[in-house]
Amino acid sequence: MIVWLNGTFGGGKTTTSRHLVTLLPGARIFDSENVGYMLRPVLSDVTARDFQDHPPWRALVVATAAQILDYVGGTLVVPQTVLVRPYWRELAAGFDAAGIPVRHFVLHADAAALTRRIEADTVETAARQWRLDHIADYEAALPWLREEGEIVPTEGASPAEVARRIAESVA
Repeated sequence: MIVWLNGTFGGGKTTTSRHLVTLLPGARIFDSENVGYMLRPVLSDVTARDFQDHPPWRALVVATAAQILDYVGGTLVVPQTVLVRPYWRELAAGFDAAGIPVRHFVLHADAAALTRRIEADTVETAARQWRLDHIADYEAALPWLREEGEIVPTEGASPAEVARRIAESVA
């Protein structure tokens, strides 16, 4: 199974995933951004706004997840923002074709709470403005995310509490 944690940049996906893998037997984190990092030098001459815009990223995420699960089984927790609906649908269709069930959770907070959280972050300070600049993209994607994912409110909850809610839902 895949537990996909979606939401905006700075929304708590990575921290929540670290807690979540301790609550789900046989779970491990699969950071699909690493697939994008692998592709960057190979596709450096191909213009793209984001590595997700490269079709090989989406296909390789599915293939890599399938290979990992075939090898070790269990659950993959994927903390990855996907705000383009056709990209999400392509990923979901790939997982479905591979016979991998996916639970898609969207860690949600409103724009004001996200802004406060990002501005207060003392770890990812170099990406602060970039993350703030993407809140509008998240809000624009929210209508389809509500249809295709399970919204998990994060305001007033610690990442450990959010992980516990998700683990209970998955169980």
